[in-house]
Amino acid sequence: MSSKMTEDSSDAQIKALKRPADDTHTETEYEDKKLKTDQDERKYPKKKVALLMAYSGKGYYGMQRNAKNSQFRTIEDELVTALVRAGCIPEGHGDDMKKMSFQRYAPVHHLNVLKLAGYKRVTGGFNSKNNCDARTYSYMLPTVSFSPKDYNQEDTSFCLSSETLQKVNCLFGLYKGTHNFHNFTSQKGPRDPSAKRYITHMSCGEPFVRQEAEFAVITVRGQSFMMHQIRKMIGLVIAVVKGYVDERVIERSWGEDKVDVPKAPGLGLVLERVHFGRYNKRFGGDGIHETLEWTEEEEAISAFKDKHIYPSIVETELHEKSMVNWMATLYIHDFEATATGNQDLDPEHLRRDDANPSEDLR
Repeated sequence: MSSKMTEDSSDAQIKALKRPADDTHTETEYEDKKLKTDQDERKYPKKKVALLMAYSGKGYYGMQRNAKNSQFRTIEDELVTALVRAGCIPEGHGDDMKKMSFQRYAPVHHLNVLKLAGYKRVTGGFNSKNNCDARTYSYMLPTVSFSPKDYNQEDTSFCLSSETLQKVNCLFGLYKGTHNFHNFTSQKGPRDPSAKRYITHMSCGEPFVRQEAEFAVITVRGQSFMMHQIRKMIGLVIAVVKGYVDERVIERSWGEDKVDVPKAPGLGLVLERVHFGRYNKRFGGDGIHETLEWTEEEEAISAFKDKHIYPSIVETELHEKSMVNWMATLYIHDFEATATGNQDLDPEHLRRDDANPSEDLR
């Protein structure tokens, strides 16, 4: 055994002597490169920040990065590339987002144009999802959605009357408060505690004209929303205003009985803002961290929406007629128990838009 160990040691020494002369040089270069990388990453102290990001669009493949499918660009690909180019994060962190404690909040509907509107320093323990205590969404739609059911749904000259707008807002006002929204999502029963959601505001704004058609924007704020919830809240109000069902169906939908609630198209739904009220109250005045309010950025955000968001929604609606096609399916709903096959006739369902749980934000 001793002889064997001696032979192995000698063999190792011989192998070391036979190592190519440039190996030492290669190892030195590697160590220098590693040291340089480490120094670059330690050049500036790390600070956790919240980024305010505006985005729109088509042509991308969702929000989250997928390193295995780099040919399918996502919004996070664009974001990380921009951060690396700007020197905000080391290049190595772009390949492994865990190194920069990256957190995402709120999925994306349409992605094309990206704008970093602002940033603010946050606490080390800040979590964009867990610290969010309210969300505000908007939903842009053609006002012909609120026309009577026997009206020509493709008539772009339709104008929403003040009386109808008032009725619409009275109906949206019914949603305020805490209700059981089990009929406004999927796979939740009436006795599931998580189906109860708190809505603080919902209303439709004054109509306006875009490309010779009248549109309006619905705004809803709540503590949290389930998958499809907002689209079904809007879909049910549209059905009531058009005359397919009595308005008492709204309160009935909060009971234990199953109600067939139609789901409005996904086009037009935009996450406007996430709110951090409790975080702001606790840390906003500590002299180190700022409140996560973006008052100074409001003008830039509004300009971005007017330039990129609204034109995209209007153009897509007028071209694809997603709302018009959806309204043509309202007659199949019985507003009692959900009929088998109803969703199969929904144009939105056929396009598989709901494969991405875009509203499932708690």
